[in-house]
Amino acid sequence: MSIKTYPFDVADHLKTEDDVRGFLREMAKTGDTNDFIHALNTAARAKGMSKIAKKMGVSRTSLYKSLSGETSPGFDTINSVVQALGLKLEVV
Repeated sequence: MSIKTYPFDVADHLKTEDDVRGFLREMAKTGDTNDFIHALNTAARAKGMSKIAKKMGVSRTSLYKSLSGETSPGFDTINSVVQALGLKLEVV
């Protein structure tokens, strides 16, 4: 008997705005900058990369590239992704 396994993708479990907010909040508290950018990528995929890119006024390809982890997106890009997700950055 063999066990069938499937890759785990957090994006599949981010269903609501509260899910996305909690996920990003936790990554901002416990992760580093690269972790947060990766979390933004995950959240954008969960909500639809094309939809988020359209809200930002950029191409889907450009958004994927910005959040790929191969480059460091600027604050404007990070803030735009957060806003396109329906959230806002806050300093406490």
